[in-house]
Amino acid sequence: MNDFSAREREQPAIALAGVNLSLGRGTARVHILKDITLHIGQGEAVGLLGPSGSGKSTLLMVMAGLERPDTGTVTVAGTRLDDLDEDALARFRGRHVGIVFQSFHLIPTMTALENVAVPLELAGAPDAAARAEQELAAVGLADRMNHYPAELSGGEQQRVAIARALAPNPAILVADEPTGNLDEATGRGIVDLLFAGHVERRTTLVLVTHDTALAARCDRVVRMRSGRIEAPAPARVEA
Repeated sequence: MNDFSAREREQPAIALAGVNLSLGRGTARVHILKDITLHIGQGEAVGLLGPSGSGKSTLLMVMAGLERPDTGTVTVAGTRLDDLDEDALARFRGRHVGIVFQSFHLIPTMTALENVAVPLELAGAPDAAARAEQELAAVGLADRMNHYPAELSGGEQQRVAIARALAPNPAILVADEPTGNLDEATGRGIVDLLFAGHVERRTTLVLVTHDTALAARCDRVVRMRSGRIEAPAPARVEA
């Protein structure tokens, strides 16, 4: 899938150890993630696969620092996330983690160009607008930069979201069911863009999906069920 050496892969981009997370209060509290330990190498593409309710999207949010676990450690790009307060964590995400959601999460009152420029401006980039233009052109939206989200199709909105996620050149790109709201043909184009960004920029890609064919494009598939990572099936021995 890419040209990362075995030595580079040994240095984890993401490392989780003994992670547990429960959500809700009182009798409604549910144990979502159960004793998760997982290492993802630099430049690796990993597909998180599992049925609805298996915990894969919550695990992705923990990796991105959008959810804090109850127990265990989460280390991303060499930094322990539990050592950071909320402000420091937000700054860390802005520099190191690009996030693509199923529902796009664009700011409706901003044009495509302004949406992509936001993370660059927050990071203090002096050329935010110019870089945003380059990113939108790279995803095929050079002629749609000044349109608002409501004026764009679902596929175009997701392209804007990908451009926004990649604009700061993050080391890690996470995507939560990025084709879930798109038709099959449009979804294929979005997936191609994600993998192109992964290969060309040597980013670590973590992709949540229920689509086995999409997961198969990754270097490795991690299967989840009932909040746990399933053990890999034993290798088949031919008689």
